[in-house]
Amino acid sequence: MIKIKPLILLASLLIALTIIIPSVVVLPFSNTQKTSGKLGEDVTKASAKQTPTVSSPDADTAVTVSVFRSAKKVIEKVPLEDYLVGVVAAEMPAEFKEEALKAQALAARTYIVNRLISKDTIGAPEGAQVTDTQIHQVYMNDAEMRRDWGQDYTWKKKKIIEAVRSTGAQILTYDGKPIDALFFSTGNGYTEDSEDYWTGSIPYLRSVSSPWDKESPKFSNQKVLTVKQFEAKLGVKIGSSSTIGKIVARTTGKRVGKVNFNGKVLTGKAIREKLDLKSSDFTWLRKGDNIVITTKGFGHGVGMSQYGANGMAEEGADYKKIVKHYYQGVEITSAVSMLSTLTAQK
Repeated sequence: MIKIKPLILLASLLIALTIIIPSVVVLPFSNTQKTSGKLGEDVTKASAKQTPTVSSPDADTAVTVSVFRSAKKVIEKVPLEDYLVGVVAAEMPAEFKEEALKAQALAARTYIVNRLISKDTIGAPEGAQVTDTQIHQVYMNDAEMRRDWGQDYTWKKKKIIEAVRSTGAQILTYDGKPIDALFFSTGNGYTEDSEDYWTGSIPYLRSVSSPWDKESPKFSNQKVLTVKQFEAKLGVKIGSSSTIGKIVARTTGKRVGKVNFNGKVLTGKAIREKLDLKSSDFTWLRKGDNIVITTKGFGHGVGMSQYGANGMAEEGADYKKIVKHYYQGVEITSAVSMLSTLTAQK
C-alpha cells in the first residue's frame, strides 16, 4: 500500500470539492426540467395605465360651471357632474327609463361642453356661463330637488346620478366636433329638419319618425282665443269667412310651414310663437266668437324627442341607439381631452 503524504491528500480533496460543488448547484436548473416561472418586467409608463376610458366620470368632476340662478339673481359655481344631474333632473322626469335618462345626460353634457370650449356666454349675465332657464338648459340644485321630490328624493336622485355617471365624459360629435344637441318634449310623430324651424341646414338634425310620441300625455293640446285676440296677435282680419287662413306649405316633419291669410303669409313657427302654442302642428276652427286651436306635439320639434326617447327605451333600445336615431350620423366620443383643456385653463 502506497502511503500518501497528508499535504498531497488535502490538496486533492480541495480540488475535488471545487469541481463537484458547482455541478451540484447547477444541476437542479438544467434544461432537462420544465420552468415554472421567470423574472418579469413591466416598464409601462404610469400615464399610459391611467388613460381614461370613454366613460370617465372623474373627468366630469374637474370642471366647474357658473350658473346664473334666475330666481335669486346669483351665480352658483357647480361641478360639471352636479350641473348635469341638476339639468337631467329638471329636464326629464326621473320616472323615465334608465336608457332615456342616459340619452338626456349625453345631450346635456354635449350642450354644455360645446358651450364651454367655444367660450359662448350669449344669453348669460356677466360672470356666468349659462342660466338655469330654457334659454340654455333648465337646472335645479340639490335643495330644489329635495323640495320638489319630497319622499321620492332618494331614489330619484340616485337614478339620475347613475345615468350621468354611466355616460361619464361622453359627448356627441359630428365630424369630430360637439353637436348642437337640441331636444324637446314631444313630437307629432316626427321630428323637424333644422332649417324648417331655424336658419341653416344642419346635417345631423334631420327629420326622423318618432311614433312613440303618440303615447305622451303632452301629445295633444287645445287653446281657445277670442276672434279679437286671434286677429290682434297675428295682425290679420278674418271677418266672417268660413275659412280662416289656408295652409300653403308643410314641413318635412308634417308641421305647418306657411299659412296664407288673404295675401298675408305667416310661417308656422311665427304663428306658434305669436299665439304661444305648444307646437307648430296645429289646426283651428271658429266657434261663435272664439277660435279653438288644437296642436299635436310639444316643443320646437328639432333634435331628440324626450318622450320618444323614453318610448324607445321601453321597447329595449339603449341610449346609444336612441341618440343615433334622433341625431343622424353622430358619434359618441370621449371628451376627456376637451375637459382637461378646460381644467388647465383655470
